[in-house]
Amino acid sequence: MPPESTNATSHLAGTAFREHAVELQRFLIRRVGHAQDADDLAQEVFARLLRVRDAELVRKPLAYLIGIATHVVREFRQRKQHERVLFDSAVTDDLCENPEHPAQRGVAERLELQQWLDSALTQLPPTHQLVLLLVKRDGLSYAEAAKKAGLSIHTIEKYVVEARARLRAILAGM
Repeated sequence: MPPESTNATSHLAGTAFREHAVELQRFLIRRVGHAQDADDLAQEVFARLLRVRDAELVRKPLAYLIGIATHVVREFRQRKQHERVLFDSAVTDDLCENPEHPAQRGVAERLELQQWLDSALTQLPPTHQLVLLLVKRDGLSYAEAAKKAGLSIHTIEKYVVEARARLRAILAGM
């Protein structure tokens, strides 16, 4: 990139950050539900803005930022979908107690259960999903989960209880 293009791009990014960072952050938080993820995504948005070749063509910086942010959020959600690993503590407990009968449940029944759980998890608020997966799937203590999620221990405890109650209600309705 020629130096004058780099200067224009740097100026665009600096101006956009000063004038629109708050709006961008609100936009991202509404879409991903977690401030820490929104911060990471905002960094990615500005990193992509810094790669713009013809900064002088950008007439509406906020609209341009929101356009980039929309793509970044979509990619983030796609990554999260692929990263999601389901954890069913009842099935795990059953397998631990009866290791000699791991095939008690049919494959189709397990797949159906997995689909139900995945569907139910997606109906939880993002923070409840995160907290439940950190504690139940990843086996983190409430203190570890609180640190990782940027929440208080009390909030972690509350979200785990609420998430489990919502999952029971959702699964009962399926």
